[in-house]
Amino acid sequence: MSGTGKRVLVAKPRGYCAGVDRAVEAVEQALEQHGAPVYVRKQIVHNKHVVETLSERGAVFVDETDEVPEGAIVVFSAHGVSPAVRDEAKARSLTTIDATCPLVTKVHQEAKRFAREDYDILLVGHEGHEEVEGTSGEAPAHIQLVESAADVDKVTVRDPEKVVWLSQTTLSVDETMETVGALREKFPTLQNPPSDDICYATQNRQVAVKAMAPHCDLVLVVGSPNSSNSVRLVEVALNAGAGASYLIDYAREIDEAWLDGVETVGLTSGASVPEVLVRGVLDYLAERGWESVEEVTTAEETLTFALPRELRPSRVAR
Repeated sequence: MSGTGKRVLVAKPRGYCAGVDRAVEAVEQALEQHGAPVYVRKQIVHNKHVVETLSERGAVFVDETDEVPEGAIVVFSAHGVSPAVRDEAKARSLTTIDATCPLVTKVHQEAKRFAREDYDILLVGHEGHEEVEGTSGEAPAHIQLVESAADVDKVTVRDPEKVVWLSQTTLSVDETMETVGALREKFPTLQNPPSDDICYATQNRQVAVKAMAPHCDLVLVVGSPNSSNSVRLVEVALNAGAGASYLIDYAREIDEAWLDGVETVGLTSGASVPEVLVRGVLDYLAERGWESVEEVTTAEETLTFALPRELRPSRVAR
């Protein structure tokens, strides 16, 4: 990262992760294979542009399965659902396509396993987030939500020797570990998840922003306000030394006043953001003199996930 004058540092990795890519493609393929309408429970991913684009193609987004006509097709979002939602869909004879991110499914499996072993499960996450609701629904009698270190005093368990923590996949790594540290002070034998719950993409995007932010007068994060991982990127940028940081859905939301006195602009996007929106911001900045663009790369991502099995081509027996 060299040079002075107006420049843009663009974080890499940024944008779509493997789970989001799979979920969006699942809705596109469902529309292609079955025709419109295809119903989607909740937003398939937390991005305004993606939801609007899929709606134009015939996807119908609903809050609950009882809004889906009996016998219709419904796609479960990348954030996952509870067993109760699956039961409701079955009762309404819905054809379900499960676009839950495999990394979220992994947390669900961990929750079920520890519940079977009669552990108290402390789930670090945000109340009301769809992923938290889905995970909690796997073992409601065993799971307590812990939103932050400030909540730890209120946590009670049956047996301090049988406690494990799990987490929402889209949290700030630093804040999560602060909460876990406070839990461990209270429960010294607290067990860790079998493998890291915060997803690789969330972590990678935060690492890239940490590398970039100290060099930036301003960091713009492209993402929607209901996207947990996008909101966290703003916090990470500020904590890592950015002069200022803002969350925007589109380039048109940039306030010209933010650019006053700014030389270096950092740019990144949340894991549910298509690259076209980042290009829109780069065009906006180029028109105003920020033509020099440098990518700040901290990792290469190659992971991909197969489409939900309901959408894969059926094998014809020979």
